[in-house]
Amino acid sequence: MYTAYIAGTPNGKKIPIALEELGLDYRLRHVDLGTGDQHQPDFVRLSPNHKIPVLVDEDTGVSLFESCAILYHLACATGRLIPADTQGRELVLQWLFLQAATLGPMLGQLWWFRHAAPEPNPQALERYSREALRIHAVFEKRLSESPYVATQEYTVADIACYTWMETHAELGIDLQPYPHIRGWLDRIAARPALQRALRKMEER
Repeated sequence: MYTAYIAGTPNGKKIPIALEELGLDYRLRHVDLGTGDQHQPDFVRLSPNHKIPVLVDEDTGVSLFESCAILYHLACATGRLIPADTQGRELVLQWLFLQAATLGPMLGQLWWFRHAAPEPNPQALERYSREALRIHAVFEKRLSESPYVATQEYTVADIACYTWMETHAELGIDLQPYPHIRGWLDRIAARPALQRALRKMEER
């Protein structure tokens, strides 16, 4: 049994999706970011960076923070959603790192300056919009060569990237120039495990 500490953010959605795909037993604990639950001492002991998600293995007491690290752990522990060979696993790792280092930060900053900044900042909007389109072009090229991000099969790299790229409408990103991204998003959105995970996240 796992306990996943989550919120309704791109990073928070990754873990329930993976747990559903893997058929693992879990329960969700919603962390209210607006009221500062992430800064409470009990939570900080699990996540020293004050961020969701966190995954706790209730059988062993082991906890993990950082969404891509959790995804990689679950995939390796189960031998699913990741290739068995070293080369395939390294491909998955590369795209997980790209999501953590570039895709998430660029789209996250674009969201902030579009929706949360106290004052308009045209220079920041231009910068992060440009970077968002650049990284979309990287994914479009990759998905023109492969049905999934890292390999020919669906992996945790797809889960990591999907939850960020499906926010395109909020970010003002037109997907018309990116038909392969649109197709990839549609294929993943249709997966029953993903739909179950999102429904469970809405339950309280």
